[in-house]
Amino acid sequence: MEYFGSLDPMTLVRALPGNVAQGLIWGIMALGVFITFRLLDFADLTVDGSLATGGAVAVMLIRGGIHPALALLFSFIAGMLAGLITGLLHTALGIPGILAGILTQISLYSINLGIMGKSNQAINVDQYPLVASLRYVTGETATRIGFFAFLIIGCLVIIGIMYWFFGTELGGAIRTTGCNANMSRAQGINTNFMKVLALMISNGLVGLCGGLYAQYQGSADVNMGRGAIVIGLAAVIIGEVLFSKLCAGRKMAFAYTMVSVIIGAILYYVVIAVVLWFKMPSDYMKLFSAAVVACFLAVPYLKGKYGRKRRGGAKA
Repeated sequence: MEYFGSLDPMTLVRALPGNVAQGLIWGIMALGVFITFRLLDFADLTVDGSLATGGAVAVMLIRGGIHPALALLFSFIAGMLAGLITGLLHTALGIPGILAGILTQISLYSINLGIMGKSNQAINVDQYPLVASLRYVTGETATRIGFFAFLIIGCLVIIGIMYWFFGTELGGAIRTTGCNANMSRAQGINTNFMKVLALMISNGLVGLCGGLYAQYQGSADVNMGRGAIVIGLAAVIIGEVLFSKLCAGRKMAFAYTMVSVIIGAILYYVVIAVVLWFKMPSDYMKLFSAAVVACFLAVPYLKGKYGRKRRGGAKA
């Protein structure tokens, strides 16, 4: 009773807006993971490095006098270059995808140090007109509403662009490559090019997320992307498990699926807020994140296995 009495509900309520904002920002990264993990069927571990690259590029450009909004464009380009490296390692040199991502991720650690000059760099949140900032969340009601409206609209715009692109012939070729590379080659599709392009788009979104998140927290750190792939997978899997029936069979199922990925990222950070509110030691958060991903990954398999047993029992 003493433990539960020490839990203040208002503490959780005050923390939720910040967690929702983080969920919307990291949802952009989750969309990048969705492209490689679901559409391309490629285990890309570049994410942990390219997110930090996007943040490093944004912070250093802002400190150099570039407008924060323009800095995000360069974060996107930097992420695309990281994806290009992974793609070329995989397609041109024949390195397995998972190893190509690890090699790029490791090399990006040194590159990020070179970009920033040291392990972390900060920006004065009051000095620059940042696109995203924690002070917008804790500011006046009008500022808070405007900031969340901007994030939501921004995510919907990205989803709209992705929905249009993957409905084109080029985007369809990427999806076909992920479904069946051999059949795609038989149809004359350059599958190596499609893999490289998908990796570039994916890591471009991850770099954009890194630039936004660096502005949001007011700094970039060489380790800020560590564990990002777990968060991205968590968002994708949570969204799929919770909203798979809602998305299935609909005319715009692909768009609904991408929206569910964003919602999955928000739910992930809301759960994190609840766990921290229950005073779970922050040192165990990575373990908790891995456990959440493992549980949601297992749900479709266990559901299918249980369903087969029930159907088998009914026939008997």
